Amino acid sequence: MRILYIHQYFITPATEGGTRSYEFARYLTRQGHEVTMICSGIRNKEFPVEEHGRIKEYHRDGIRILSIAAGYHDARAATAMSGWRRMIHFHSFASLATEIGKIQKKPDVIFATHTPLTVGLTGHRLARHFEVPFVFEVRDLWPDALVNIGALTNPLGIWYLRRMERRIYRRADHIIALSPGMKEGVLKQGIPDQKVTVIPNSSDLELFNPRIDGADPRRRLELGDRFAAIYFGAMGLANGLDYAVDAAKLLHDRGRSDIAIVLHGEGKDKVRLKERAHALRLKNVVFSDIVPRKSDMARIVAGCDACLTIYRASKEVTWSPNKLFDALAAGKPALINVGQWLGEIVTENECGYAVHPERPESLADALIDLADHPEKARAMGQNARKVAEEQFDRKKLAARLEQVLLQATGPSNR
Repeated sequence: MRILYIHQYFITPATEGGTRSYEFARYLTRQGHEVTMICSGIRNKEFPVEEHGRIKEYHRDGIRILSIAAGYHDARAATAMSGWRRMIHFHSFASLATEIGKIQKKPDVIFATHTPLTVGLTGHRLARHFEVPFVFEVRDLWPDALVNIGALTNPLGIWYLRRMERRIYRRADHIIALSPGMKEGVLKQGIPDQKVTVIPNSSDLELFNPRIDGADPRRRLELGDRFAAIYFGAMGLANGLDYAVDAAKLLHDRGRSDIAIVLHGEGKDKVRLKERAHALRLKNVVFSDIVPRKSDMARIVAGCDACLTIYRASKEVTWSPNKLFDALAAGKPALINVGQWLGEIVTENECGYAVHPERPESLADALIDLADHPEKARAMGQNARKVAEEQFDRKKLAARLEQVLLQATGPSNR
């Protein structure tokens, strides 16, 4: 099967961030399929490059990677942009990706993964050009996710994205949703149930592992003997990290200097959060900058005692966050401030706590409980690794994707 894979934010483990597309593409090539990835400019120079005008061609683990000069590659860059500026970049990538895609060998299937939503336009156009099936992966429900956190309020913008969303869903031959909530959102647009398959984010069982030695990053962050809970990811509006700072203030006021909260990553809110923690004289909030490789981040996580998955309080919970599944793989208790299916993963498998999204004292209480009961924390960490291996093994989920693509290319579907 020849697959033309479209992902604007595609990265490899050589940089920090989610590698779902890389892992899935690598699995597909190992199964004997031919994968060409079209993405925006990737950030590392670890493998040879062939430049062809607006294209840089890379090869990694059997994946042919076409990095094009349009859009932007680092999703965190969006936190400093206005909504309209981002849309211009999104359409720029979609337009050039379509143009570049049309000059490739005819594929058997087009597979485009959101975000941004505009990659669905590229997927549909290329599928129509080659007269092949189009499979679309929904990683977030736009515009609903943006509206729910207050990032999108312009009625015209909401109408525009909602119209685009319906059009892409209806033109796709099959849709992959990353969570049950995302599937429900797709079905609400009039899409039949049999057209949607849930394949959640997966745990990187190789990179994140309880046996990793995290002593060096722990010393570098000056954590000492404190119980340390780490958030790792973007620091923007959607992440709502004031919640973590509020919890740290409560711990400080209770005299719990033996507990630290580590905030690792970059984003629009980082400077403001630093200034706020400084103004509150919080020595229990430790800021950590992004590191060159995802393996470096895995060592930082290994040096901490628990992992935080935090989002700004929202009406709907549809996310499938990498950070939670990596925390499970690392064998760390998971504390998450969103409910529904994500909270159920944590509570039903006894691998952490689902804390109240609008009450930071709930997070402070959970951290105190884990710090005061190391045996409980250890047992939760063991349960976390077990659920990662049994339910979110990347190879098993990649095999499910392979079946979806094969079925889409079957004679009956064509």
